[in-house]
Amino acid sequence: MIRKSPASLAVAGLAILATISETAAGGRALECYEPIRRPALYDTVYEDVMVSPGGQFIDYDAPIYGTRASVEQIAPARVTYEVVPAITRTVYRTVKVDDGGYAWEWRVIHGRKVLCKVWRKARYARVAETAVVEPERLRRVVLPAEYESVAREVLVRPERRRITEIAPSYQKVARRVLVREGSTHWRRVHIARHCRD
Repeated sequence: MIRKSPASLAVAGLAILATISETAAGGRALECYEPIRRPALYDTVYEDVMVSPGGQFIDYDAPIYGTRASVEQIAPARVTYEVVPAITRTVYRTVKVDDGGYAWEWRVIHGRKVLCKVWRKARYARVAETAVVEPERLRRVVLPAEYESVAREVLVRPERRRITEIAPSYQKVARRVLVREGSTHWRRVHIARHCRD
């Protein structure tokens, strides 16, 4: 068995063609060779290929608020003073408004105007007076504290976050790889009555 380089094979190929031509022309072949081809050898390998890189999944729950009612003081107890007006009543009494006595006045008697001296009685009148029963005074007033119901927003549950780690996922993938390249070599053959040994 003879192994030759590709250049040698090319030369050998040309020589064989020349020999064939010579044989076809009636010459005798001195040596004969036939090509032996070795096919390329492949194998199947399995690799882990990343299908998903993975990551994090975050689940979020919003906070929950409620209302709480409470009673709060809006004004403290305090002391103030107020004016109590005076208590009065109306009192009536008789007073002399004229002492009376002699007086001169003009009169007309039988058509004649004459000046007469007359006697007048004392005159009295009823007058009203306001009497104070109780004078004006200051009264101490205690005002109690004031309260009011107030509703306030309170946090019932704070926000929550749950983080879930997701691992990357892989998948086996088959891939054909070349184990050995194909090649061609030449083998000398003997063909009776055509090629010498």
